[in-house]
Amino acid sequence: MTSEEDKISVLGARVHNLKNIDVEIPRNKLTVITGLSGSGKSSLAFDTIYAEGQRRYIETFSAYARSFLGNMERPDVDKITGLSPVISIEQKTTNKNPRSTVGTVTEVYDFLRLLFARASEAISYETGEKMVKYTDEQILDLIIENFEGKAIYIMAPLVKGRKGHYRELFESVRKKGYHNIRIDGELKELTPGMRVDRYKNHFIELVVDRLKVNGKEKRLKDSIRTAMKQGKGICLIMEKETQETKFFSSQLMCPTSGISYNEPAPHNFSFNSPQGACPKCNGLGRIAEIDRELIAPKPALSIAKGGIAPLGSKKNSLIFWQIEALGEKLGYTLDTPVKDLTDEAMDAILYGSSERINLKNTPLGTSAGFASTYDGIVKYINSQRDDNPSKTAQKWANQFVKECSCPECNGERLKKESLYFKVDGKNISELAKLDISELSEWFSNLEERLSEKQLRIGTEIIKEIRTRLSFLMDVGLEYLSLNRSSGTLSGGESQRIRLATQIGSQLVNVLYILDEPSIGLHQRDNVRLIKSLEKLRDTGNSIIVVEHDKDMMMASDHLIDMGPNAGRHGGEIVAAGTPKEVEKSKSLTAKYLNGELKIEIPKQRREGNGKSIKLTGCKGNNLKNVSVELPLGKMICVTGVSGSGKSSLINGTLQPILSKHFFKSLKDPLEYKKIDGLDNIDKVVQVDQSPLGRTPRSNPVTYMGVFTDIRALFTQLPEAKIRGYKPGRFSFNVKGGRCEECKGGGMKLVEMNFLPDVYVKCDACNGKRYNRETLEVRYKGKSISDVLNMTINQGVEFFESIPSIAHKLKTIQEVGLGYVTLGQASTTLSGGESQRVKLATELAKKDTGQTLYILDEPTTGLHFEDIRVLLEVLQKLVDRGNTVIVIEHNLDVIKVADHIIDLGPEGGKGGGMILATGTPEEVIKSKKSHTAKFLKEELQ
Repeated sequence: MTSEEDKISVLGARVHNLKNIDVEIPRNKLTVITGLSGSGKSSLAFDTIYAEGQRRYIETFSAYARSFLGNMERPDVDKITGLSPVISIEQKTTNKNPRSTVGTVTEVYDFLRLLFARASEAISYETGEKMVKYTDEQILDLIIENFEGKAIYIMAPLVKGRKGHYRELFESVRKKGYHNIRIDGELKELTPGMRVDRYKNHFIELVVDRLKVNGKEKRLKDSIRTAMKQGKGICLIMEKETQETKFFSSQLMCPTSGISYNEPAPHNFSFNSPQGACPKCNGLGRIAEIDRELIAPKPALSIAKGGIAPLGSKKNSLIFWQIEALGEKLGYTLDTPVKDLTDEAMDAILYGSSERINLKNTPLGTSAGFASTYDGIVKYINSQRDDNPSKTAQKWANQFVKECSCPECNGERLKKESLYFKVDGKNISELAKLDISELSEWFSNLEERLSEKQLRIGTEIIKEIRTRLSFLMDVGLEYLSLNRSSGTLSGGESQRIRLATQIGSQLVNVLYILDEPSIGLHQRDNVRLIKSLEKLRDTGNSIIVVEHDKDMMMASDHLIDMGPNAGRHGGEIVAAGTPKEVEKSKSLTAKYLNGELKIEIPKQRREGNGKSIKLTGCKGNNLKNVSVELPLGKMICVTGVSGSGKSSLINGTLQPILSKHFFKSLKDPLEYKKIDGLDNIDKVVQVDQSPLGRTPRSNPVTYMGVFTDIRALFTQLPEAKIRGYKPGRFSFNVKGGRCEECKGGGMKLVEMNFLPDVYVKCDACNGKRYNRETLEVRYKGKSISDVLNMTINQGVEFFESIPSIAHKLKTIQEVGLGYVTLGQASTTLSGGESQRVKLATELAKKDTGQTLYILDEPTTGLHFEDIRVLLEVLQKLVDRGNTVIVIEHNLDVIKVADHIIDLGPEGGKGGGMILATGTPEEVIKSKKSHTAKFLKEELQ
């Protein structure tokens, strides 16, 4: 038996569906909590243990600090002992900000910035030479050495390649007593009122002194000091006889062209700082520009017939009169096809004309004529995007906009100067583009390629970078690059990045709680993830993992199985102990672990309907000119190691092509050559894991549309008819029946000063969302609020006599979500649960038998039993003649597929090729495929 210090004890936990449970978790061990979806795993791990740890942390703050935070509600639990400081690593913490990247999240990029600020070499972007910088003494010695016995001019650069007349500058230096100046390479005497052509670029240097270098150091020294002061740290020496010039500077400077850089600091290499970010794209690397092809999608049409899409067909309006009047000057009419317009005419129509145009021949004109300026279509579209608060206007304008790489920094995000600081011939952006495995290799023997000075400065920084890169590789993320945006990462990837960061922080005596870190991870990389968690445990930490993966369960020190079922039928501990002990129990998990229950392999694979979609020449991201055939009427599984190109092929290329074809979607697919067979399907449905809605107002019944039917039912009740209630009365989104204190949310948002905002129960309606009058209308004794608090299972029984409601609720029940409440906020659903609600929504619709469904890792958050239920649903869809494409790592799903497309062999640049296609029995013959090795064991 463990002593009090060696365990975390939770006594009387009643959060959500937990049934007053007591549990002991050993400290400094790897504990896995498993069980059916909705059995109470997250309620125990996050809403009880983590919430109590966070509350205790907040209580250590002073009363003054807590006054800004408010009191955190204590979880419904009698007692928790043995709790260490808690760190939660969840899936929902991904930062969607485009400025957040893998490099910034892991802090590797911060160390890179420090390395470049302290140990890089500056290169001139004009000549490619190494930049130089000298002390005043070095400059004096160099001038004496280079110009001994020669007559020289000592000059101070004032203007470098800028326009202007510079009259005030000339007058200012003349008043200081200077007599000569060099303008664009020509020496001139300063005269009163002197000026230059204001529309040309000029190079102006002030002549500070003329002398012969003959050892008289004092005058030379004083003149150099004066020139450096006037030239802001730069002076120019010109030999009188040969006119040869040479720059000297106390700043970083190109010895030939004279351009100088500021001293590098870490913020000069940050795309989130004004000192380092490209001024054109503000450090985002991409800009939104109006696309000519979108403005004129049908160039064969004339302007009058709608050849310019934003204008539409000819109308009696000012803009058409202006364009027609402009045509008189530029030689076109409204009947000229757009493709026949000259470049000058098209530019004038799009960007406007500086000349005033005469509208005397239009309805606006008079006998004297009417002059007008024309601003152009582009300016109008931009004004709608930037200044019009209307969402409709912005949506209209955005259809003509295309996101493209910034032309100034070519997507590098940084200022020009920042990209010319290099370490071993590479700038910081080039390093950020490398895969983590390539970057790690580049750093492996960097010391051999650095100078002694660089080595002395950079040794500790390089060591820290190497360590962090090795942690990222340990958790299977070697295919990512540092410049990859956080918003493009899956839940599992972002979680593993945070895990690698935590391993790098080297904390001890901490309790880490993780939520399914194996998501999106191929079986091959699972072993490495488990080793990383073991490493974190062995440094003196306790690990609790909420997980369904069999390998993770068997590798744990302690396994807790929640159940026996989901929702109100769950919330109990059905088995606990070592994996071997749990295996001997009678729980559902144990039956799958010991082989008593398993997902059966189909006796026969489907033949399909003989039709297919052929996608040719896919080159997006890391895809290497891939061509693939998707046989229809089958369940297709796309597999491969993490980063092998699965999402690029299906979500990045195929799905946008189909959405554009069927729904005129604006999202552009990744690069491909052609697609055939689109006529063989009639629509595409993507069922992803994105949240159903972004606020607690969104819930499963509003998403499915069944809430409309429920509200209609309540309006038909006698009490509602007497009171004259309409459906809006039972909506929590409009005034009338809702609680106005919380605006029908049931929760109130409390803004935190320096912590995430929190939602608390509304004290006016006690979380019921509606006012007293609305709650008085009851169906079978239940108010509208009571209905929203029912589970789907209860709802199916409650509404069994109303087919329109019962049918839709039954489809949610069929995908294994019977434990979810009708009004459960979308923000509290996991990615897998959101995906299954979407799947249920599609199932509730009548399908044509020619639909293509695309699912991305639908097994996320699912227990073995839930996967079995999900597969039954997917098989039903395929049996009706539809096609289902699943991107998946789970072998239970892969083994029941009719057709597999396996990508690889590795992630990132080492992937992007199709290794094997065909039935599972055909794929296991592949020698290159990692999937084949694991699948072979499953099929035996």
